[in-house]
This record gives sequence, structure tokens and C-alpha cells, in this order.
Amino acid sequence: MKNLAIATARLDLLPLTPDFLRSTAEGNRAAAAALLSATIHADWFECHEFAAMRHWQFQTGETSPPWLPRAIVLRATGAMVGYIGFHTPPRPAYLHPLSPGGVEFGYTIFPEHRRHGYAREASRALIDWALTTHGITHFVVSVSPANTASLGLIAQMGFRRIGSHIDEEDGPEDVFELVVESEK
Repeated sequence: MKNLAIATARLDLLPLTPDFLRSTAEGNRAAAAALLSATIHADWFECHEFAAMRHWQFQTGETSPPWLPRAIVLRATGAMVGYIGFHTPPRPAYLHPLSPGGVEFGYTIFPEHRRHGYAREASRALIDWALTTHGITHFVVSVSPANTASLGLIAQMGFRRIGSHIDEEDGPEDVFELVVESEK
């Protein structure tokens, strides 16, 4: 399998492999640490249900490695400062009414690493990767109306509101889309 890491000026977006996700879901910190060439933030291990869901999606064929989450690693320190990734491969049926041909992604920056521009830098890199590698031009994010930091970030990036829904876990969310011009 080709290297799926994405590099930015300050960050490396390292693929979270199925084995890494399984180790996290099982609470096996030592195995997870052996699989990621970065210092894993303690908050990551609170994401065991997320890791289990993403591993299940891989096992059932709903997703594949390029579309699995990635650790956001600060290259200067080798520390995992958060994670980012696509919810599914492109063009899932649930997005068709709002953004045909789109792909949804999300990100989390651990609290002490916020307000350093990591989410913006990682999001731009992920979008650029999907555009240049897979020709994806429509990107979707869902954000709580109370998450002012993320709302500000996506507004600055050019996302526009296209709808809303009630997420079973997160409650009310507004849905935003960014359409990027392909350079092809």
C-alpha cells in the first residue's frame, strides 16, 4: 500500500490503520503506541468507541484506508495534537440530497493544542489531498451551532450552510459545504 501520510508546513497527517483503530478500541495502549510513529495524546484513548466504529466500517467494507482517520502530528515535537478524517468514502448515499459527489470530514484538536491553526492547516491539507488524488470537489462538515471556533474556521475557509439535522450523539448540527475548483 502506498504511503498515505499527508505533510503540511508544520504537520504530518498520519493514517490510523485498521490495526491501530482495533488496538485503541480494545484499550491496548501499548499496541497502539507501537503502530503510530508519534506520541499519542491521552485524550485519544477516550475515543475508543469512535475507533471501534471506524474499525467496524473497515471490516465491513464500508470504508478503506485512504478514507480512515488520520492523526494530526506536530512534526517539531512528534506529538499527536488531534485527529482528522473522512466519515466515509466519497459520494455516500446520505449526502446525495445535499452534496452529490461530496465527502464529509471532521476534526478534533485536543484542548491544550487549540487556537494554533492546526485544524485549518490539517483541513486544507485533507481537502487538497482529496482534490488532487481523487478529484473530489465537494466537501461537507457538520458543526454544532454552539461551536463558535469551528463555525469561524469553516466560514474563513469558504464553507456555506446547506442544511441542518439532529445528530443522535451530538444533537443539533448545521451542515456546510465547500465547493473547490478542480485544477484539471
